[in-house]
Amino acid sequence: MSEAVDAKHAPLDVITIGRASVDLYGQQISSRLEDITSFAKSVGGCPANISVGTARLGLRSALLTRVGNEQMGRFIREQLTREGVSVAGLRTDPDRLTALVLLSVEDEGVSPMIFYRSDCADMALSEDDIDEAFIASARAIVVTGTHFSRPNSDAAQRKAIRTIKAKGGKVVFDIDYRPNLWGLAGHAEGFERYVKSDRVSAQLKSVLPDCDLIVGTEEEIMIASGTDDCLSALKTIRSLSKATIVLKRGAMGCIVYDGPISDDLEDGIVGKGFPIEVYNVLGAGDAFMSGFLRGWLGGESLETAATWANACGAFAVSRLLCAPEYPTFEELQFFLKHGSRHLALRKDEAINHIHWATTRRRDIPSLMALACDHRIQLDDVAAKAGADPSRIHEFKVLTVKAAAKVAAGRAGYGMLLDEKYGREAMFEFARHPLAWLGRPVELPGSRPLRFEFSQDIGSQLIEWPVDHCIKCLCFYHPDDPEALKTEQQQKLKSLFEAARKVGRELLVEIIAGKHGELDDMTIPRALEELYALDIKPDWWKLEPQASAGAWAKIEAVILKNDPWCRGVVLLGLEAPQDELEAAFAATAEAPIVKGFAVGRTIFINAAEQWLAGKMSDEEAVADMASRFEKLTEAWLAARGRKAA
Repeated sequence: MSEAVDAKHAPLDVITIGRASVDLYGQQISSRLEDITSFAKSVGGCPANISVGTARLGLRSALLTRVGNEQMGRFIREQLTREGVSVAGLRTDPDRLTALVLLSVEDEGVSPMIFYRSDCADMALSEDDIDEAFIASARAIVVTGTHFSRPNSDAAQRKAIRTIKAKGGKVVFDIDYRPNLWGLAGHAEGFERYVKSDRVSAQLKSVLPDCDLIVGTEEEIMIASGTDDCLSALKTIRSLSKATIVLKRGAMGCIVYDGPISDDLEDGIVGKGFPIEVYNVLGAGDAFMSGFLRGWLGGESLETAATWANACGAFAVSRLLCAPEYPTFEELQFFLKHGSRHLALRKDEAINHIHWATTRRRDIPSLMALACDHRIQLDDVAAKAGADPSRIHEFKVLTVKAAAKVAAGRAGYGMLLDEKYGREAMFEFARHPLAWLGRPVELPGSRPLRFEFSQDIGSQLIEWPVDHCIKCLCFYHPDDPEALKTEQQQKLKSLFEAARKVGRELLVEIIAGKHGELDDMTIPRALEELYALDIKPDWWKLEPQASAGAWAKIEAVILKNDPWCRGVVLLGLEAPQDELEAAFAATAEAPIVKGFAVGRTIFINAAEQWLAGKMSDEEAVADMASRFEKLTEAWLAARGRKAA
């Protein structure tokens, strides 16, 4: 059993120290880095990856390093915050740039990489950056090999070691050997894993006596010991340290040594391994360390810690990126319980859905949205008023100002805006701290469903900001003719797959009442049919139901098929205020209903008056804000809450 460190008085479980970079991963697989044409961006660097990996597994983690005072440094800071990693130890370097790494997957287990780390921010870490009170707030620290390669960062890590040991905490050493970061290989050899060096070995050996946990591959164990074979390396390390030693062996899993080293390399604690297709090996060790720390710091057995580590490593090697691909604890436990029929975990739809749903960029427990994605309706209003349709663009900017006025910086407010008339409004939206933006992709009024600008929906979505949610209205009734249902189902399925591929959230709006009877089972039946196709949107947008019983049935269907669904928002269909208030009240016992997205009830009067030249900009904003405010108050009252 590993020793459970007392957590009663420690705000943090673990602080990781060292590298923090932005990884730019080539998106063309089986391609030379020379031929890559587009890249995916993520947080990278061993300590940064471990801080994210442990946070996802439920540990209270922090990263101690430096980033540049520029966009990439702010990206790291913001992404760590989204992941729940403390940035209290993250310093901003005013003079140096954040490190970058360019990578590609050229072949199985072969990933060329270039480190852009000349005088980078994280390597400027110094003793002055080590706040002793901050270090003492953790149960353990993770020091990493690269940061022993320079005098200043070496001194910083050794100060952290002295501080945590004086407090009675634990020192974890991730050997993390990159030869070219020690000046032992050229810039093009970033993927090189081992170059023998007496200088490096002497430096790393001096760290070993202070460690409680040492983790490395066979090559890393050898460089840390200065010996030329793995068994001798383990014995040398044991002669210098009483630490638990974890030997990572890639596809063969790992072996944990918690006592004397025998002459049999296999004589250790072996965690359960997982046969997985190797897709990308980069970052797998950091995922492994995250899983091991989750078990080790939680007082689990070393065998359990090793099993969790192996499983987390399996996730990493089966996916493209590093930190973004690491599992959450919920995802890990699902995999350990159910396994997967796929050797390539990235192809397992059930696991991928849990990963997606448990790593969303933000929590949105409630949503009150002003919907102004209308196109046909505003075309009609402009025609009736004799107004130039181009003025609709200007009007939609006013709707954003109205929504922002009501929101006043508070959480839970959002909008629906469209591509046809809402581009300027989207720019205005970005100037305000509104929580959520949905954008329609359907051709207005289409039945069967068609997309508005191109049926190749994926090519449109790739240009969208990552926080914009796809919204798709489908006039769908479970009693529709089978041919019509099949066509619409296929369209929604292709949209769902595209949304997941490009990493955008999806809201599916179902309106059944315009094309058939609407009773308590109509919408539950419709949702069951779509869930049967593995269509699992992040949100549903549904028309008001006649009874609380209907909502109970809808909620039961959603929770049975997708307990990670964000929930339902109500649509308005130009209903008057009193009808919407009654609809809100009917959802009081349905927690799955999280809010509303209402449009014409709020904006139609202002649109008619403003487009006819009878209302000023200020009057239009005030009119819409007043109506939106009344709806938000009614919604909050129905939920027993008041506006913050």
